[in-house]
Amino acid sequence: MHARTEPAEAEPGAIARPPLVRELLLVAGLFLVYKFGRQLAAGHTTEAFHNAHRVWDLERAVHLPGEGSAQSLLLHGDTLAHLANTYYATVHFPATVAFLVWLYLRRPAHYVWARRILAALTSAALLTHLLFPLAPPRMLTATGLVDTARMYGPSVYGPPRTDHLSNQFAAMPSLHFGWALMVAIGLIVATRSRWRPLWLLHPLLTLLVIVGTANHYWLDALAATALLGLALAVIHPPHRTVTTAGRVQEKLVPAEEPVLVGAAR
Repeated sequence: MHARTEPAEAEPGAIARPPLVRELLLVAGLFLVYKFGRQLAAGHTTEAFHNAHRVWDLERAVHLPGEGSAQSLLLHGDTLAHLANTYYATVHFPATVAFLVWLYLRRPAHYVWARRILAALTSAALLTHLLFPLAPPRMLTATGLVDTARMYGPSVYGPPRTDHLSNQFAAMPSLHFGWALMVAIGLIVATRSRWRPLWLLHPLLTLLVIVGTANHYWLDALAATALLGLALAVIHPPHRTVTTAGRVQEKLVPAEEPVLVGAAR
């Protein structure tokens, strides 16, 4: 006579995979709110150029390297500049989506954590864009930089006066860099490969591209890093424990739930 095996109960705090339709609607909604919010920040041309001069002067005052040092690396040939522009135009959003999809399928608790981090970072960036419009260095004559997208293509922006699809005066913080850095951190935290630090090459390459193409200042990346660091300090990653059956289980820290739900929903 065989003993009946009782079904295992779920561990308290364990995170199940969130409903797919809800997550798709949530992520799409956050993206649309951000795009609409950026449009609200558009049009502050005079203030944006005034802030650009202030940022440029501050960088020189604190002896940051000139953005031209990064751009010179890309101007050794048309091909390299074209590749950098292509990277800027095509990698940013798809890489972040692929990151979230992989976490959703393989690390549900880390997915919830990463989605909340990205939502908090993006919300903070939108607020900064509204309060501090900033023209990118490619528009500022004093920088001596060239608009590599206009010269070598491809370009995701049209002339500022006729471009109604994007806000070109939202340089700070750089979400290109902030999202790339979060992708790297998220994969390092969620995986166990000894090669996982190599994911940091993604934000490093992104930094070279956004500065070298004259779309961002160094301070734009530093501002994104500071905001991401603040979000990471408040929103903690899940704990990973091994059950008696030898399976890895992920649990979010209970104390963070009220903060995160409010930030993400």
